[in-house]
Amino acid sequence: MSSEVSKLFPSSHGMMAEKVRRFDWGTTSLGPIEQWPASLRIVVDLMLSSAFPKCLFWGPDLVAIYNDAYHPLTGNKPDSLGEPYRVTWAEVWEDMLPIIDKAWAGEATFIEDYMIPVARYGAPEEAYFTFCYSPVRDETGAVVGIMDTVVETTNKVKTEHNLKSEREALMQLFEQAPTFMTVLRGPDHVFEYANSPYLSLVGNRDIIGKPLAEALPEVVEQGFVDLLHTVYTTGQAFTAYAAPVSLIQPDGTTEERFLDFVYQPIRDADGTVGAIFVEGADVTSRHLAEQALQDRDDRLRELNENLERQVADRSAELDRIFRKSRDVQIVMGLDGIFLNVSPAWETILGRKPSEAVGCHFSEFIWPEDAERGQANLEHAVERGDLTDSETRYIHADGAPRWISWRTTTEGNRIYAYGRDVTHEKRQAEALQQTEQQLRQAQKMEAVGQLTGGIAHDFNNMLAVIMGSLDLLGRRIGDGDPRAKRFVDAALEAAKRAANLTQRLLAFSRQQPLRPESINVNALVANMSDLLRHSLGSDIRLETVLTGGPWQTHADPNQLENVILNLGVNARDAMPDGGRLTIETQNAHLDDRYVAAHIGVPAGQYVLIAITDTGEGMTQDVLAKAFDPFFTTKAVGKGTGLGLSQVYGFVKQSGGHVKIYSEPGEGTTVKIYLPRTLGKDVESEEDVTHATALMGENREVILVVDDEPAVRQLSVDALTELGYRVLEAEGAASALALINQHPEIALLFTDIVMPEANGRKLSDAARLIRPDLKVLYTTGYTRNAVVHNGVVDAGVELIGKPFSIDQLAAKVRDMLDRG
Repeated sequence: MSSEVSKLFPSSHGMMAEKVRRFDWGTTSLGPIEQWPASLRIVVDLMLSSAFPKCLFWGPDLVAIYNDAYHPLTGNKPDSLGEPYRVTWAEVWEDMLPIIDKAWAGEATFIEDYMIPVARYGAPEEAYFTFCYSPVRDETGAVVGIMDTVVETTNKVKTEHNLKSEREALMQLFEQAPTFMTVLRGPDHVFEYANSPYLSLVGNRDIIGKPLAEALPEVVEQGFVDLLHTVYTTGQAFTAYAAPVSLIQPDGTTEERFLDFVYQPIRDADGTVGAIFVEGADVTSRHLAEQALQDRDDRLRELNENLERQVADRSAELDRIFRKSRDVQIVMGLDGIFLNVSPAWETILGRKPSEAVGCHFSEFIWPEDAERGQANLEHAVERGDLTDSETRYIHADGAPRWISWRTTTEGNRIYAYGRDVTHEKRQAEALQQTEQQLRQAQKMEAVGQLTGGIAHDFNNMLAVIMGSLDLLGRRIGDGDPRAKRFVDAALEAAKRAANLTQRLLAFSRQQPLRPESINVNALVANMSDLLRHSLGSDIRLETVLTGGPWQTHADPNQLENVILNLGVNARDAMPDGGRLTIETQNAHLDDRYVAAHIGVPAGQYVLIAITDTGEGMTQDVLAKAFDPFFTTKAVGKGTGLGLSQVYGFVKQSGGHVKIYSEPGEGTTVKIYLPRTLGKDVESEEDVTHATALMGENREVILVVDDEPAVRQLSVDALTELGYRVLEAEGAASALALINQHPEIALLFTDIVMPEANGRKLSDAARLIRPDLKVLYTTGYTRNAVVHNGVVDAGVELIGKPFSIDQLAAKVRDMLDRG
């Protein structure tokens, strides 16, 4: 490189600046760099100095010159410096040609989140970019090039899609709730969401996006808007019972309803109230019934004031009420013996009134309420009237019935009537399971909103930092101990930052735990008899316990409940019998694995794997398996909370849980609990960064996996190890590549895939290449897979997740056998 060339682009000092100076431009339509026009040199100098991703396409051939920030966007493509646009990006040339023509005509184009099907890693992928194509002019004003300023937004777009799906799932949960719900946003209380019961309550009016005062003007003067203002400004919730509200109906009439409801403030991330959640039930029927009873009481008191004049009429009326009332009426002695019982006794409790006369009330009361019933009797005898005292009585079918009593004591008689409030009690209890579920859903939504932003940004940055430090540590090795110490310190700090992100993800877990040091082998062994009794004779239980298990710190009772819960789930998935395998292992989750599982810290874990040979789960079911209240069982057979409880416990214990399942192939649930080191336990030397056994570019490996993210992880790892890598998403495309590339030395395939499992692919491949070496991988544990008969014992298998060093050693060993 001449001294004249070295002086070009004085403000540019990056990798690409040096490449541009050294490139043989005489082989391109731009000509030797010394002969470039001043306009081209100035634009290139500005571009190379920019920290923003930029690529200049110059001349009729659109020859590419780009800066350091743009270089990572090209992926695994060969260096495209000096290549025409149509060569480097041949796969998108036709799609981008209209935008290129527009820029060439002198008009800039700016597009956000544009999907471009680029092929940067050997296969087409959906990638999203925000970019601007701007015309570049020379000294005469003529357009001589195009400047591409671009940012890849693939992760942002996919995250937004995922958040939208989660929000839609939550909205579906609200839509299925039996109570009415709505969300009012901002100080004007604009309707942001309302479920079907709420819309039905307000006559199915068009309210979404409108302020409350505009959408329901009749409630303004009734004081509800003022109540909302108070909740919004103070942040204090408001609850009302049987509150009257007049609502305009679709036919223009006004109808009065009575509502139980709560105004619950929703706080934004900064703690300020941003919206109000409204939830409640229409209790008009119950209120009117209670009002009717109150009216009847008023009439009875009025009749009592005119006793001498109306005694005959009152006696007749009371007799009819006694016989016809749905409320049971009782005359009882001060000793608690029934003297007279109305026919409603049979309606409420299914027992003949004649069977109760002469018996003590305690013979019919629910045992747990006997003490309260005796206290009520003493109160009625000593103090007189008793009002709204609720106790349970035994129905003829053995079930409890709630009765609300009111009594009056006159002389040596206690006169009482009881209203059956069982239905209201059950409704109240159901409304309380619903309120708790709603609060849990709100909490999970809040956690999702919080961690969706924070954890996404933190984990993206930490993945880059930790991955870069790991690669830097490998390159430094032991040659520079001081630099290696700095890298290790930075990596340790990054791991602590990852642990902080994990705490943010787990902060909402509220179950009380009593952790202690646990030997998982002993815990599983002690549970064997209990599990066998719980599983039944049709299920065969196998335990595979690792030698020298590490200790973990967790609540043993909760952990036993988790294992038992998963065992029962497995039993239900094997109605015709089968095998349940419980396996313990010492495991290590490395940086590459945790980069794909947000919130899971890298490090050493104690693994408990529960595997069944049952029906398995589809991907749709698997995606929602941990969602609260989601269940595939019949009504009344499950609450949908089992796996949610497993998830909460594991997360609160600082662990990780993963499900591997395919329809018809069974299910494996892996529980990772952090390893704990006591004072008498010495930490093992960390060998995860040991120098990997490298491959050569002439050695070709075919990676087959139906999950894109997992497949990409394997491709990246093998490429880093020096191998040339081909990839396929299933058996058909894999067999085609084997036919086309006789140089393939090793088939690296997942075992369970929807099109054909790994064993079938291997058999078909060896019909083409009998000498082809095959390495299997799977999310299932080795022993569970072998015992369940998916593959034969003795095959070459590496379990997921695996580190680069583990993969390097396994592949190198297989290829070196000859």
